[in-house]
Amino acid sequence: MPAYNEEKRIGITLESYLNFFKEKKKNKELDDFEILVVINHSSDRTEEVVRGFQENNKELLFLNLERLGKGFAIIEGFKYALEHNFDLIGFVDADMATPAFAFFDLIKNIGNSAGIIASRWIKGSVIKTKQTFLRKITSRGFNFIVRVLFLMPYKDTQCGAKLFKKNVIEKIANELSITEWAFDVNLLYLCKKSRFRIKEHPTVWEDKKESKIDLGKVPIQMFSGILRLRLINSFFEPLLRPVKFILKTADKLINKR
Repeated sequence: MPAYNEEKRIGITLESYLNFFKEKKKNKELDDFEILVVINHSSDRTEEVVRGFQENNKELLFLNLERLGKGFAIIEGFKYALEHNFDLIGFVDADMATPAFAFFDLIKNIGNSAGIIASRWIKGSVIKTKQTFLRKITSRGFNFIVRVLFLMPYKDTQCGAKLFKKNVIEKIANELSITEWAFDVNLLYLCKKSRFRIKEHPTVWEDKKESKIDLGKVPIQMFSGILRLRLINSFFEPLLRPVKFILKTADKLINKR
């Protein structure tokens, strides 16, 4: 569970997830579980809140990283999970946009697939918060470009709830190179290249208040990120280095705004 400045929301999320999964373990619907919060360069009381829950919950652990970036936090979480030999390894956003029962639904439905991802845009999904026109356009436009550039079938690569079997993470963890907005696309594209079958599954999702997404610059960062990822995986990569330099420079300028 990557967490950046989540002191106002992570307490509710941890209480819900811990109670839910403890009940599933008690009812023998789950052998065991562990929640690892990966705090990435937070400047608020996120660590203090997590420590408070840790006192009475042995299933809860945390890492506190100096480096910023959701993707980087997830990669570090993957490494921890591999070291501790978990059969299923997944991640979910700390804002509880995906409720605990919806994440457990991924566990129940992974079946013979190598992985399973929550999707907000396929039949059977329940979206509890009406999105603005701008967010819809950004989301659908991003997905269209991803499908064209990477020839992947997923209607929603960006939903923050994904689950994989251990062998998948063993194979791709060290190859993950994009740690920003294109992280999820990078992850799924590596699965595709390794011929892992990843299932897309309907979910229940609710956009939460206090969102950190800046719609003034995030769409540009997202599109820049997937273009860079496409270039990295291109046969013409050496010839396109000047283009990548331009994209990197553009990112720096955007971040200064």
